[in-house]
Amino acid sequence: MKNPNQRVAIFIDVQNLYYSARALYEKKVNFGEILKIGTSDRQLIRAIAYTIRAESPEEQTFFDALEKLGFEVKSKDLQTFAGGHKKGDWDVGIAVDILKMAPKLDAVVLCSGDGDFAELLHHAKAEGCRAEVISFGRSTSQKLIDEADDFTDLDQIKQKVLLNKR
Repeated sequence: MKNPNQRVAIFIDVQNLYYSARALYEKKVNFGEILKIGTSDRQLIRAIAYTIRAESPEEQTFFDALEKLGFEVKSKDLQTFAGGHKKGDWDVGIAVDILKMAPKLDAVVLCSGDGDFAELLHHAKAEGCRAEVISFGRSTSQKLIDEADDFTDLDQIKQKVLLNKR
């Protein structure tokens, strides 16, 4: 149950939401709306957006916009391996931050559909936190949904969380 006295932190896997919105709807995500939904009139302690720098011209403008919305933006470079394979994710960083902060929070809001986070949510719940997930249901692991105390399916409110610009 959500109540205004809860201390909440929001952890957004930007790439996960960005690519889900692009693949499913060919649209971009309104991260300000995601922040409102995740906070739900509770005491926001921290909101962290985890991003990958790919050296595209508009990305700094996007990172600045996230900061103006109230997010702490954490960035890392896209890694390119021999053979041209590219990789960029924040799974371990998100996990470490949630593990460190969970004892000081009442609710952890994870914005990702990645099933690898199911065990992390299990741990956050063992620390006494509500574990909430916000993501596009069509691209969210059932394991993650099952582990969450509350799941907000962005597919159900897409008109509210997607931007008309591609």
